Amino acid sequence: MVSDQLERRGIRDPRVLRCMASVPRELFVPGAAAFAYDDRALPIEAGQTISQPYIVARMTELLALDRGARVLEIGTGSGYQAAILACMGATVVSIERHAELAARARERLGQLGVSGVEVRVGDGSRGDVVGAPWDGIIVTAAAPSLPEALREQLAVGGRLVVPVGPRAQQDLVVVERRGEDEWTERSDGPVVFVPLVGEGGWQEGGSGAPGFGG
Repeated sequence: MVSDQLERRGIRDPRVLRCMASVPRELFVPGAAAFAYDDRALPIEAGQTISQPYIVARMTELLALDRGARVLEIGTGSGYQAAILACMGATVVSIERHAELAARARERLGQLGVSGVEVRVGDGSRGDVVGAPWDGIIVTAAAPSLPEALREQLAVGGRLVVPVGPRAQQDLVVVERRGEDEWTERSDGPVVFVPLVGEGGWQEGGSGAPGFGG
């Protein structure tokens, strides 16, 4: 996976490559362990998906984290992305709207002995203002527009990585806060994610709105 799917497609951060090689992805894909290292999204509980390995690696690389960084993850999903972030040396608060997924993710992370990850149930589209500012914010679901609450919760020098756009296809947007009132934005290319459901995203119950993946 690391050589064929990640390095060949341009992932260069050695820490990301090491973590992608060391976290056992098969533990996060119940019933699909034989396909765990295929470069594609796979189904998990609650009708959700786990993102393909390349996307997990690329979003992690785009965060440009220092060891000890405080990261807010929106959409815990299986817990795999949180495990990768913890392997990178980050302290993670992960918010998941499905209680079932949150509970399963906690179990998996506990079984692996992953420390530094707190999984909460709630509307992640609003972020977590109490814990702000965050060194990094990663969103594993697509927002119709850039969530202003998340942008405001970035620390100066911090980065927000979020898919933004219509349901059919989005841009992977990287936001960096350069000063108190200064942000830069750029697109890292097209992606397709499940919708971000909540106050800062899509309305629940709309067509094709299954929730988060991670």
